[in-house]
Formats: sequence, structure tokens, C-alpha cells
Amino acid sequence: MNLRRRPVALALILAGAGLIALALLATPRLSVVEITPTRTGQVERCLTCHQGIEPISAGHSTEDFGCVSCHGGQPLALDADAAHTDMVRNPGAAGEAEKYCAECHSAQALYVPRAIMSTYAGAIGLVRRAFGLQDGGNALFAVAQVDHLDEFIVGPDDPEPVKQFAERCLTCHVNGEPRHEPYFYRSTGCSTCHVLYADDGLYTGGDPTIPRDEPGHPLQHTFTRQIPYTQCNHCHNRGNYDLRSMEFLPRDDMPPPDGLTGQALRLHEYYQPIGQFTKCEWELECIDCHTAREVMGNGLLQNNRSEVQHIQCKDCHGTLDSPPLSRPVMQATPSAPNPFLSDLALEPDAHLISQWGDVMAHTWREDGQWYLRGKVTGEEYAIPMVQGTACEQKPDEQDSRYCHQCHAYDRAAGP
Repeated sequence: MNLRRRPVALALILAGAGLIALALLATPRLSVVEITPTRTGQVERCLTCHQGIEPISAGHSTEDFGCVSCHGGQPLALDADAAHTDMVRNPGAAGEAEKYCAECHSAQALYVPRAIMSTYAGAIGLVRRAFGLQDGGNALFAVAQVDHLDEFIVGPDDPEPVKQFAERCLTCHVNGEPRHEPYFYRSTGCSTCHVLYADDGLYTGGDPTIPRDEPGHPLQHTFTRQIPYTQCNHCHNRGNYDLRSMEFLPRDDMPPPDGLTGQALRLHEYYQPIGQFTKCEWELECIDCHTAREVMGNGLLQNNRSEVQHIQCKDCHGTLDSPPLSRPVMQATPSAPNPFLSDLALEPDAHLISQWGDVMAHTWREDGQWYLRGKVTGEEYAIPMVQGTACEQKPDEQDSRYCHQCHAYDRAAGP
């Protein structure tokens, strides 16, 4: 009986093999894409699957850096799981930036972990002082240990509000996991600011492996220094913390009303309803005023925001008694052009500088008039000076809060 069945079984085997062969012939072959980045000299096949992904930036070209220099992984593997073994999704994250970014960005890699937006030391100190856990104004703890600041860890005998603070309120510092909700999507570490996210958290780039309907992805696979206010607003101006309940209360006016576009939409989104601002603060981007040292820190540990936020209206507009501080323009070189003005046909003679000496390279003086060019929009603005006006501001009241008393924008009046 077995002998009779063998030919039938063999025929079935041969038929099955033929079907498999036909299926293999019908399946399109994977088109392997190989690159050899100059920095490593090692072959990579990542673009086999990620064809169409955006170059991360002009300064991090695929030809020079490839993918593995920043993301790790297995460069020759073609299976997704194998290729992504030991892969780093966000090389700018805390704990990763020192390895992947510090070679070229040593100052920033040193400064950012000590910046107030990373340590959250001011908020932690405020809460601990409020509930009698520490005396004095100096910060003692940070979200992670850095220099002399210990890691903030809640003890079993700490007051309940402090425990709730640790559980509910540590999502705003740049290394904290953000809320996975519309308007709050962002990355962490260096990528918090330099990788843009849409309000809905959806990807719009060309990488076919990233879902278009899954929130939580960056807008595109790109770095940028042109950081719009919408990116800042993923942390700022989104609501308030209630110190009684230790809960975050999101704004109740988002999403904006239907039909708002352009400046009307920007006016609605820029500050929460209780916020006060001047017209220039609304029209300009956050980075047009706040310097890199304010945002990324200066390598020193600060106790609270007041120790690092220094820009005032007078830094651009001067006072009744004096013009703003400035310095002669340093000659740009082909290897180090001015990133903000290099495409303009002008030869400025000076830049404005802040009280701390930070050069505002997007400002210039021409024929005695000061100008500012928006870092994001490229729009040019003439900067009015206080000198020679009818301003009644007192000589000893030159901080921005005094300017706001007269120049606060009337939100009700609209654009």
C-alpha cells in the first residue's frame, strides 16, 4: 500500500514546489539601496525601506552621516526587527546626546542638561518650600542628578501634595515624557525644540514606513533652527497647574473656533487668555527675542527662571536716556556666514547685543535705522527707538513689565 502511494506523494511534492517557485517569481524582489557615508566608510542599507525619508538637515547630510552615525542599529540587515536592534530612536534625548551630539555640539551638550528647562529645579524647589521640606531659595533637587543637585525622589513621609506633584506635574521639562494629546506632542532632549511636531502629532513626510494616521510622530524627519512659536507652545501657554489639587488644567479655549486663519489664529493660540503681551511679542517668534543662552542655559545651574531670562524691551528699543547696546559687525567668512542675513544685499555696520552680551545677529543698523529680520519668517521690521518720543516711563522703571502697562496688546480689538 505504501508503495502505491509514493508516486502520488512525490507528485504532490513536485506540484507544491512548482507553486512555491511561481509565487517567488511573482513576488517583486526587494530593491536593495546601499550608501557608504564618508564619516564611517561602512555600507548601510537603511534606505532600502526608508526611501523617501527627509534629510535630517543640510549640516547632517546622508552622504556624510548616513543613518547609523546617529541612530545606531544594524546597517546591513534587511529584516526590520534585525535592522532596528540597538537602534536609537531619538539621539538628541537625555543620555544619548552626549554620545551622538557632543562631538560637534560640545557646548550645547554641556549646557542643556543644566538648563532650568531640563532640571525643573525651580518648580521642584518652589513646591518643596511651600510644604516645609526645605528652607531658603536655593534649589536642591532636579528631575535627574546633575552636579550638586540631587535627583528629586519623593519620600514615604512627604506630604500628599508633593507626591501628587511628582506623579502628575513632571511632564514639562525637556526630558519629561509629554502628554500624548493634541497640542502637546513633542520629542525630548535637544529634539524638544529642534524637531517640529504638528498640533495633531501626525507625520507628513516621505518615509513610507511611518504611518500617516498614527499621532506621536514628528512633522518630518528634520532638524531646524527656525523654531516657530507653535513648537514652543507645545509646552508653554497650554494651561496652568493648580497647586491645590496638583493637577494640570489645560486651556478651555482649544481647539480654536472654526474659521480662524492667519493672524487671527495666531492671536488666539499665542498666549492663553490670561496672558498679557505687546504687539511685537505677538508678531515676532519667541526665538526672535529670547537668545540661545536663555533657552539652552549657560552651563550653570539656576534656581529659577528669573536667573536665566534676561531679555527686556530696552535691549532692542533703548530708553529715553540711551540707545540700545550694540557692537560692530564682525566680518563673516565663507565658512561661517551669518545664517540670518547672508542672503541679503546689505553691509550692516552693527548688531544689537543683550545686557548679557548675547549678539542678536538677526538685527542690523543701516543708515542710522535699526532693523530685525525674523528668524523663522524672514520678514523684516524697523525697530522704533524710545529716544525722542513722548514716552513717560520713569528712568528707574525700565524693565519690560513697566512697558506692558502702556503697550499691552488689546486682545479684544483683534488683529
